[in-house]
Amino acid sequence: MRIVRRGAGSAVTWRRAQMVLLSAQKMSPAKIAEVTFASEDRVRDVIHDFSTDGFDSLYPKYAGGRPRTFNLPERREIKKIAKSKPVEHLYAIADGEVVAEDGEPEVIWRMDEFGPLNPMPHPGRQWAAISGKNKDPGREPRPRRRATYNRNDGVRHLFAAYNLIEDKLFGQVKPRKKRVQLLKFARYLRSLHPIEIRIAIICDHFSPHLTTKKDSRVGDWAQANNVEIAYTPTNSSWLNRIEAQFTALRYFALDGTDHPNHKAQAGMIRSYIIWRNNHTTDPRLRRVVARANVA
Repeated sequence: MRIVRRGAGSAVTWRRAQMVLLSAQKMSPAKIAEVTFASEDRVRDVIHDFSTDGFDSLYPKYAGGRPRTFNLPERREIKKIAKSKPVEHLYAIADGEVVAEDGEPEVIWRMDEFGPLNPMPHPGRQWAAISGKNKDPGREPRPRRRATYNRNDGVRHLFAAYNLIEDKLFGQVKPRKKRVQLLKFARYLRSLHPIEIRIAIICDHFSPHLTTKKDSRVGDWAQANNVEIAYTPTNSSWLNRIEAQFTALRYFALDGTDHPNHKAQAGMIRSYIIWRNNHTTDPRLRRVVARANVA
């Protein structure tokens, strides 16, 4: 990989290139952040931008001249947008506060990925025999939590979507979380409704969710299938209401478990989703979701 310095932005360009080069050498984002004196989020953003836009992402585009000025109506509109919640109108439709007009989505999905999923011991509360000097006579000491030192079988990712109107959660476990897997799951969501019903999918700015100059598959598919893709603000994926559902999934399905393999773990997640959709009024479920929900 050869990086050529270009004028005033060369220092920024070289720092970005350094992050990409270290990533290509299999160095973790945490270690790269330590070496380059940057945050982990900054390192991940640079790596994701490079994966999406290639070498063009390394060269910052600086524009000179006087900054643009805004008139009073424009400033009022900017203030209104800044003070509003993300995808506010879509949430209002989902909550039944407004009726969808012609051309607006009638079904609102909140979509995100949960993971990476590892077949490893997870901390959490569970029933266990008393340990130490008060244990039952003759019983062996309670075994320690199993240690894992490798991931020979890789990791998995849960693609999930939540329909607030129906209070239903859907999910599929996949080995990767790229555009191919995203579009397969999006096609599944689209198949749940007649094509004449416009649906909206709310998601964050993770690169496979986006339409770029080099890869427009997500936008092309959405336009051809009567789908609207709406995004939460940058670095604000926690405003997506599906995050509270992930908290409940972790609490009910993963805390205190030690699955031997990915198949067993995926089976537990599927069983939880079935149970959750059949027990939406369960007091414990509602309490966990309400405590985690911030949007």
